[in-house]
Amino acid sequence: MAAYSLSIRQSAVKEFEQVGLKRDRVRLVARLRNLAMEPRPYGCEKLAGAARLYRVRQGNYRIVYAIDDHEKSVDIVKIGHRREVYRDA
Repeated sequence: MAAYSLSIRQSAVKEFEQVGLKRDRVRLVARLRNLAMEPRPYGCEKLAGAARLYRVRQGNYRIVYAIDDHEKSVDIVKIGHRREVYRDA
């Protein structure tokens, strides 16, 4: 399978920087790299009410992203704690 290009919105970068523990950040980075290779991994779910948004879990954190299969790109929309990430997604 061809790799997808990965882009991260500036707001998602700020949210990533607010993740408290280094081990959580390391795991999130690993998950992001895997999304470039497999944008629909085991455990990902399509968000209801959104045309192209998916989410994947990583511990207590969630990564919300959009997939464009025609351009082979993954756009990271939000990164945050599970209780806060779905607000305004």
